[in-house]
Amino acid sequence: MTRKLKNEELDRLEISEFKAAEKSPIIIVLDNIRSLNNIGSVFRTSDAFLIEKIYLCGITAQPPHNDIRKTALGSTETVEWEYTENTLDAIEKLKAEGVQICAIEQAENATMLNDFTPQPNTKYAFVFGNEVKGVAQNVVNVSDVVIEIPQFGTKHSLNISVSCGVVVWDVYSKMKKPI
Repeated sequence: MTRKLKNEELDRLEISEFKAAEKSPIIIVLDNIRSLNNIGSVFRTSDAFLIEKIYLCGITAQPPHNDIRKTALGSTETVEWEYTENTLDAIEKLKAEGVQICAIEQAENATMLNDFTPQPNTKYAFVFGNEVKGVAQNVVNVSDVVIEIPQFGTKHSLNISVSCGVVVWDVYSKMKKPI
C-alpha cells in the first residue's frame, strides 16, 4: 500500500530559502492576461519550478489581490515579479540582457514544444498571451522563436495557466536531463 505524504514531510523551502535558491533560467512574461485566477496559477507554477521572475504586462493585474491570492497560495511572496505597462518594453529589456524570447502561440512555422530543445547556458523568457487574443502579433514579431503546444482534439486552445504548466514542466525537465 502507498501512503500519501503529510505536508510536513514534503521538504518544502522556507521563503528565505526559496529567495536564496538558485533559480531556473526561465522567465515568464504575461501579455495582457485578464483572469486573476490564471495569474495566481502562474505564480504557483513558477514557485514550483524556481522560476527566476514573472513580468506582468498591460492589463495583467498585480498582487496583492484576493483573486490572485486564491490560486497563488502564497507564491506571490516568493516569486520575484515586475509590472511593465507595455509588453514590448519588457521584451526589449530582456533581449538587451541576452534572454531568448519564446512566444507560446499557434503560428506559421512555429516550433512544436516536443521539438524545442533548450540550449545550455541560455536563459529563456516564455511569453503567454491573452485568453482570447493570444500573444500580441507585435510581440510574436520580435520573438526569437514561436513555440506551439501540440494538440490533438477538437479544441485548439488551452487555458493560459495550463499552457504555462505544460511549457514550464517540459522545458524544466529538458534542462535537468543529463547530456
